[in-house]
Amino acid sequence: MSQAVEQRRCWVSRMHSKRVTSRAIALAFALLLSGCASPRIDWSPRIGTYTFDNAILELGPPDKQAKTQDGTVVADWLTERGYTYGFPSYGGASLFYYGGPPYPVYTHTSPDRFLRLTFGPDGTLKTWSTFMR
Repeated sequence: MSQAVEQRRCWVSRMHSKRVTSRAIALAFALLLSGCASPRIDWSPRIGTYTFDNAILELGPPDKQAKTQDGTVVADWLTERGYTYGFPSYGGASLFYYGGPPYPVYTHTSPDRFLRLTFGPDGTLKTWSTFMR
């Protein structure tokens, strides 16, 4: 094989790998963005037609549920786990940077978020609400 043909093959191979790499990066970025966006469900149009079985298929088993004497089912699903994080009170330098005692650490805690669906005796959705605990 001539040297020109070999150089051409190397050039084509490099261009192909650059295209594959750029496509892989674009795909990873698109997947990252789509993973961050969770669809918000509008529960109001589902009142009267959405059943408890639909909720289990879509949301999984509820975290808590109760059935009243008249057959109404109240079920709670955890939609977002709360978190706790701490931060120093001084602005970001190392704890022992100034040679003194460590600065106090402040913490922030957010509550868990829940979805509560109430199903009537006929098994269809009657009311919905969100709450934090």
